[in-house]
Amino acid sequence: MPRIPTCVLTSDEPAARVSGGHAVDRFVEIGSLTKVLTGTALMRMAAAGLLDPDDPVERHLPATPGTGITLRNLATHTSGLPRLPPDPIGILQLADPYAAFDQSALTRALARLDKVAVRPPGQREYSNFGYAVLGAALVAAAGAPYEELLAEHVLRPLDVDEVGVRPEADRRLLAPGLFGRARRPWTMDGAILPAGGLWATPRAVADLLFRLAVERRLGDPAPSWQRSGALLWHNGATRHASLFAGATDDGRWVVVHRLNGDSDDTDRTAVDLVRRIA
Repeated sequence: MPRIPTCVLTSDEPAARVSGGHAVDRFVEIGSLTKVLTGTALMRMAAAGLLDPDDPVERHLPATPGTGITLRNLATHTSGLPRLPPDPIGILQLADPYAAFDQSALTRALARLDKVAVRPPGQREYSNFGYAVLGAALVAAAGAPYEELLAEHVLRPLDVDEVGVRPEADRRLLAPGLFGRARRPWTMDGAILPAGGLWATPRAVADLLFRLAVERRLGDPAPSWQRSGALLWHNGATRHASLFAGATDDGRWVVVHRLNGDSDDTDRTAVDLVRRIA
């Protein structure tokens, strides 16, 4: 069986714990933790007067009018849009399911948004597709690419720079496969990027978590975060990587990133660590 490289950072340890060949300073896929940064950009752009979280989608994008879907709905998974982009995934795309979801595919879906929805707005339906739509709306409102608006409104104000879309190959850490060969990651730098396509070093993830959820340098946490009692958290998973980042109201925090490991096990490991921190 391939090994499971693991990196753990917590509020009660001065240094990261790494095993299996993981590294605190290499870029890894962070999956849906990307949504936290997209949602934070939404609220920061709202504070700057560039948009209103309660704007309807069609105010910023060529979407079907009258759906009742707002940017806030997209950020809180209450848009009623499906979890995955609506165009069917062919058998040849299963190994790389988001590769064909480009700007043209997103534009086609926007034109039939009323038919794509699986629930009425206001009802919860976790949606990667919804975050792709939200990211496109932010790009339109900012008049700048996603990477640039994220840097301007989120990363630079937080003084975090080890986050990116296409890190250099020699800085990336990929999951080891059979015979030690690196496993190929999904292609997520197209329209799905704002939902789960970012890469970051584990130490950058820890900085983001602490500065957003504990110090709250940018104000109240964005609606993208999940909450379970006193724990503010978000996880993320791609085909070969999984992540959990969470912080409690009293300042405890933990980041766990694993390659190859089951994502549910990553979540359980992180929550157990939070409970054991004094």
